[in-house]
This record gives sequence, C-alpha cells and structure tokens, in this order.
Amino acid sequence: MTNLLETASLSHCELCPRRCGANRAAGAHGVCGADDSLKIARAALHYWEEPPISGERGSGTIFFSACPLKCVYCQNHEISTGGFGIEVAPGRLVEIMLELQEQGAHNINLVTATHYAHLLPTAIGEARRRGLSIPIVYNTSGYEREEAIAELAELVDVWLVDYKYADADLGRALSHVVDYPETATLALSRMCAAVAARGGELVDADGMMRRGVIVRHLVLPGHADDSCRVLDRIWDVAGDVPISVMNQYTPNERMRASGGELSRAVTEDEYEFVLDHADDVGFTQMFWQEGGAVDESFTPAFDTTGVLRSASAG
Repeated sequence: MTNLLETASLSHCELCPRRCGANRAAGAHGVCGADDSLKIARAALHYWEEPPISGERGSGTIFFSACPLKCVYCQNHEISTGGFGIEVAPGRLVEIMLELQEQGAHNINLVTATHYAHLLPTAIGEARRRGLSIPIVYNTSGYEREEAIAELAELVDVWLVDYKYADADLGRALSHVVDYPETATLALSRMCAAVAARGGELVDADGMMRRGVIVRHLVLPGHADDSCRVLDRIWDVAGDVPISVMNQYTPNERMRASGGELSRAVTEDEYEFVLDHADDVGFTQMFWQEGGAVDESFTPAFDTTGVLRSASAG
C-alpha cells in the first residue's frame, strides 16, 4: 500500500478528500487555497478550547492559512479563504512548537493542517528530537482522507474533530463538498481506531487529555434536526466519546447580508433541543456552552502573533 504522506506530490495534490490535483509545486493554488508555501496566521496560547485541551495554561494553537472546506458561514474567513498569513519555512514550524511549549502550553494544537499534512511527520519528529514532550492535538473540520489519518496515527495524540453535517445536501450547500457525512464518518472511525491501538483514551490527574478523541459539533440556526442526526452518527461510529456541542455560531457579514436562518444566532430552544437529544442518545461526556457565547471572543485576532518569533516576545 502506498503511503499518502510519504509520497505526497504537490505537483498533483491529493492530500485532502477533494483530490483536486492542483500543481501546487508550480505555484498553483489548490481548492484549499494553498500553494507550495507554508502559511501560518497565528501561533499563541489559546484558552477557549474544551477544558481538557486548554486547561489553566492554554493550548498552544497554530492556525494554518487556507482550508479544504468553503463554509459560507466561516468565522475564520480571513485565514480560511482570505489568504491571510505569513509564509514560513517548515523549520520555523518546529521552532514555533518548541516556543509554545516554553510558554507553558499544555499541548500543540494544529488548527486546520489538512493541506500541510505532508510536512507534519518531519516537523513533529524533529520537534520531538529537540525536546517537545507535550501532546499533539490535530484540530480538524473532519473532512480528511482516512489514509492521512492512518499515517498520522503515531504522531497525533488527541483528535479534536468536527462533525458538521449528517445531510450531504447541507454539506453541499454550506461547505461546497458533496461527500461530507461519508468522509467525516470514515475519518472519525479511523481516529477512534488509532487511539484504541495505542491503549485508548488517557486523561492525566489534572484532567488534561493526553490521548483521545473529542468530537465537536456547531449547532446551526434552523438546523437543529440535522444536529440531532449528527449526534446519532457519532454514537454509531464512536460510542460514548466525549462530545462538544457548541452554540457559538455568529453570522458573518455575508450571512447577515443574505438574510434567512443563518443571519441569526442559535436560539436557546434550538440549543436545548440538541442537548436534550445528546442526553437521550446516551452521551455521558459532554461539553456545552453557557448562554451568551456568541458575544464572547472564541475567535482570536489573526494578527500573525508568534509566527515569526515567540508569542511572548516584546
């Protein structure tokens, strides 16, 4: 069997499930928006992830530019589709990981690294050789090739994965992919298998996840029924895995201008409907958000903090 990451060719890119074949090596941009350069928008401690990820000292988040999905409601659109970020050499990624560890990060949180997955084995391996000892968190939209997940299995400790839609038509309309549920299901199954093969979930005495899977789902206004079907699918694939049911949807400028359901926040009734269903399904490890989450800053400022130097530098 050919190893996807070892043989990854940017001259015909197939790293993500789109398998668009873009010649990124020649400077062309894939559907994700990336070419042959590594671009990072921010690298800093982040305190708004789930408690087993952020803890008291923060998660060492590295936000990569570009994204294989094209979610119309994306709250990180500056970096996912806007092209914001700084080009750095792969060696700088190693340094950033070590700097975040020095700042006290509980883990290294790779946010939307799908289209740079070919760089991760070398970067993580070198960081480990240079003293990186904290867990690696792979923070993903769930739209991943299962082959890539399998090849990252020994490098990634915690899979922080979205499951966005149960309805393929909804994925097509809102994220412009035709196969989201099928692909996310296969990816989640592979992540769970990877954790099981390494001995299962591991949480330390301080409640920090050292190994495991957390599945996130963002409830969208007007689509609580699909959210319930998502929870059913997660249970079928992963059983009583920790889940994070979020109500922080905030309509971006495009959504506010378009009108319709996605121009508003999730109502309290919609959110409670989904949380009640999670209880009915049987989930016992669930994170939820208090009212007013929309008004809080769950999205950091994408200002290139920490990309070219330590985030703690003056």
